[in-house]
Amino acid sequence: MASPSTNDTITQTVTGLGYDLVDVERTKGGLLRVTIDFPYLPGTEQFINAEDCEKVTRQLVFVLEVEGASYSRLEVSSPGIDRPLKTEKDFERFVGELIDLTLKAPVGVAAAGSTVSANQKKFRGTLEKLETGWQIVWSDEPEVKPGQKVSKKRVPAQLQALGFTLDEISQARLAPVVDFKGRKAKAAQPQSIEKMIPSNPEIERPVK
Repeated sequence: MASPSTNDTITQTVTGLGYDLVDVERTKGGLLRVTIDFPYLPGTEQFINAEDCEKVTRQLVFVLEVEGASYSRLEVSSPGIDRPLKTEKDFERFVGELIDLTLKAPVGVAAAGSTVSANQKKFRGTLEKLETGWQIVWSDEPEVKPGQKVSKKRVPAQLQALGFTLDEISQARLAPVVDFKGRKAKAAQPQSIEKMIPSNPEIERPVK
């Protein structure tokens, strides 16, 4: 993770340019990875392109140099098909989508009477909004393979549901499933721009 001050600088810069900050990640190798998206407008769908990434990269290189932030490479990219979900707005935006969810703690006694293990923390299901929070819904039905015959007498597996609040989540992402239609097909080709800093440890400034 980047430092709080660096995160604040990145957030202000990205939102000031008219984008949403999706995620900030700093790796051990010195890579500072910034993920951006367009603000969500119900009924519309916009996708980040290389020009958007370059625009944000140029501005971040400048403001991070002014702040004296230390990093070796800066990468600005679009979310891709496994976009992280972090805010209430993110979850509202992707209601009805298949997501991968990791809880902070196992479900424990809440698993009683279901096929879920009490030690389970990771789930994949369709995101739904409730009056009191959120839930994902899934079926334990085995996936039907192409060409496989399915008996008409087979009884469908019962749906499973897991209710949760955002405070209980360790991580949530869109499930990386490509169906070559609509949002998923376009998001399957993420855009990114990367800027490097000289490897000389005495030089801490980004290259303009």
